[in-house]
Amino acid sequence: MKTSPLGFIGGGRVTRIILQAFANKLRTFEKVLVYDSNPEVLEKLKKQYPNVQAATLEEVAKQDTLFIALHPPVIMEVLEKISSLVESETSVISLAPKISIGKIQSKLQVKNIARMIPNATSYINQGFNPLCFAADFNKREKIEILGMLSNLGENFEVPEEQLEAYALVSAMLPTYFWFQWKEMISLGSQMGLTPHESSIALVKTLEGAIKLMFKSGLSYEEVTDLIPVKPIGEDEPTIREIYQKKLLGLYEKIKP
Repeated sequence: MKTSPLGFIGGGRVTRIILQAFANKLRTFEKVLVYDSNPEVLEKLKKQYPNVQAATLEEVAKQDTLFIALHPPVIMEVLEKISSLVESETSVISLAPKISIGKIQSKLQVKNIARMIPNATSYINQGFNPLCFAADFNKREKIEILGMLSNLGENFEVPEEQLEAYALVSAMLPTYFWFQWKEMISLGSQMGLTPHESSIALVKTLEGAIKLMFKSGLSYEEVTDLIPVKPIGEDEPTIREIYQKKLLGLYEKIKP
């Protein structure tokens, strides 16, 4: 069954993630309109998702459910442009950090405003997506929005002031490890394993290691003591310092 139309302002990564999550679940809509200032981005999106229609900013702004899929520096300027076009009953969902519900309400005269920090894992319907709603968000509309977003994975409400922390601790988390996993597969190949064998070893061990750390009932010290040899243990202080410097520094930049 098709549901009400969607509008996306911005056709980049996060829009692609959400559309793929819907496609995986065979979730369809009356129409999906997307505006992006880059025609190449729109063409790529339309090839991947044939139901997507390229539209003007004005056309997208008039849809019942409107996703703001833009980087924080340009959001306020775009909201100014569409302020007279967005209907009062529209549900607006911002997918960016830094720009608060209050700031969005200062430009758009709508009650139904929500913010979500989507995870890349929503691409395979395994997202862990924190979101918050304006205090006066219509209850019926909220239920519908939550039902739609459930296609992305696990969604949970948090106080708005926690969203940016989740952006660093959850949404960006895979980027801290992906390159390391790829390097381990490369090392496995140098040691005589096939990429497939290395990948299986990595997946199975990581799954077990996560459960051991968080579900065994052991303390951190007890868990780490189970493996006596730690080849890069002497570099841990440097790695920890990188995390502290880079991530806390970024957090200060993206806080509202």
